[in-house]
Amino acid sequence: MTAPLPLTADELTPAWLTDALAARFAGVRVAAVEVLERHEVTNAHARIALTYDVAAGAPPSMFVKLPPPGAERRAVIAATGMGEREARFYDDLAPHLSLRVPDAYVTRYDPANGDFVLLLEDLVATGAAVSDGSWGIPPDVAARALVELAELHARYEDPARRAAEAPWVREPTFGSNYGPAMLTTALTQHRDRISDAFAAIARIYIDHTAALQTVWHRGPHTVIHGDPHLGNLFVDGERCGFLDWGIINLSTPLREVSYFITMSLDVEDRRTHERELLAHYLDARRALGATPIGAEEAWQAHRLQAGYTVPASCQIVTFPEGISERRRIFSESFLAKAEAAVDDLDALGAIEAARDW
Repeated sequence: MTAPLPLTADELTPAWLTDALAARFAGVRVAAVEVLERHEVTNAHARIALTYDVAAGAPPSMFVKLPPPGAERRAVIAATGMGEREARFYDDLAPHLSLRVPDAYVTRYDPANGDFVLLLEDLVATGAAVSDGSWGIPPDVAARALVELAELHARYEDPARRAAEAPWVREPTFGSNYGPAMLTTALTQHRDRISDAFAAIARIYIDHTAALQTVWHRGPHTVIHGDPHLGNLFVDGERCGFLDWGIINLSTPLREVSYFITMSLDVEDRRTHERELLAHYLDARRALGATPIGAEEAWQAHRLQAGYTVPASCQIVTFPEGISERRRIFSESFLAKAEAAVDDLDALGAIEAARDW
């Protein structure tokens, strides 16, 4: 019988770590482990420091990702499959791509119950920077990231290749009431804190969730990260890296490109550079032999996809009390980016033009 996976950072014993790390670092022997930090977001995150009897090249610290505490919350996360998808991304897809992603030392997943353990590169220790929301991805760094996203999109637009390398990546489902419920709370309790256009799109989404999601996912599909906003990115020198692959899915590449531009750049940088960044991405696709996308088609898709920032903000617009200062800064930045994009790009008008219900 396979031993159960650790459920908390405190259960990462030297013996378990020695066994887990041995496949990557032959001969490693962990003597002690210390939990440096821990945070609870969607999942449980921690940084750990390791002391070795034999290091065998293993790093002195790591980032740990685990399911959230509590049986009920673990069951909710297990039902989403995000732990398995992230583990399989690092195992199956990352080695084929030039995207900057954290080095994955250990990826463990239990299909029986959905538990998982990821031991990843400690970006703090390796000098990368994750924004707190007060600064965005610089346009030149974003341009390089878009070339690397184009490589991902081009590689997996072929259904045969997807079937061979990524059969576990699926189209998203739209049956959950989570987003609509959150947005209903926003409209009933916090309407004065959100813009008119944002509120109008929220109402359309509440009333026509599946239909609007279908509109946003129209077009040829490929593998996409699925959630490349500022909190899921990091800057390493002149490169942008991508974190949190738990909702990797099949969708239109323009969904990804628009969301990345809208929700990772500072608002003024986005306004100044979004057309040239879109063109840069389209050029990269063309150079890779991917299916061509016209400039006007991409621009109209960008306007339409800007509306997706509304359900993406569903937790933030409930304006929960008691959040940390760090979370407050990030949340305000996230909402400001979303509302600016909705207004600047007339996302409401694009949705009204595209809707067929």
